[in-house]
Amino acid sequence: MKDYSIREITPREIPLLDDFLYEAIFQPDEQNQLPRDVIKQPELQVYIENFGEPDDHCLVAECDDKIVGAVWTRILAGKVRGFRNVDDKTPEFAISLYQEYRNCGIGTALMKRMLQHLTSKGYRQVSLVVQKDNYALSMYLAVGFCVIDELDQEYLMICQLDGESMLKVDYV
Repeated sequence: MKDYSIREITPREIPLLDDFLYEAIFQPDEQNQLPRDVIKQPELQVYIENFGEPDDHCLVAECDDKIVGAVWTRILAGKVRGFRNVDDKTPEFAISLYQEYRNCGIGTALMKRMLQHLTSKGYRQVSLVVQKDNYALSMYLAVGFCVIDELDQEYLMICQLDGESMLKVDYV
């Protein structure tokens, strides 16, 4: 287990979301990675462009004075929506870590902390879309997300942020 801390992102660190957006793309074939400029597509840019609005929230994991992971949410109910917008009150969830920091518990800790943060801000639920063969699916289920819709290759998941389901989450 690596030593790390979790904190809110600072305004000067927001450009790091470019890297974390790329890292969030599930790419099972390490030999055939997508080019980095894929994040410039409007359907991906919507997750980070002009980040810092009132409904934007981001926590980062820091290890040895380096930001190694991020979890962020925003409500994507404008002209360009996220992959599966639920409604105009439900933030969409994104999370990623640099490869060498995965499978160390940092991602789960980031998720739990963000769920706690969103609950304290009064949000009722949060959504995400995950590919069916993404190893992170089990982590999402473990922290309280439930599948509400099945697509060809993806699941749309919701985590209810009411007191009852939040009791299942062991915060760090």
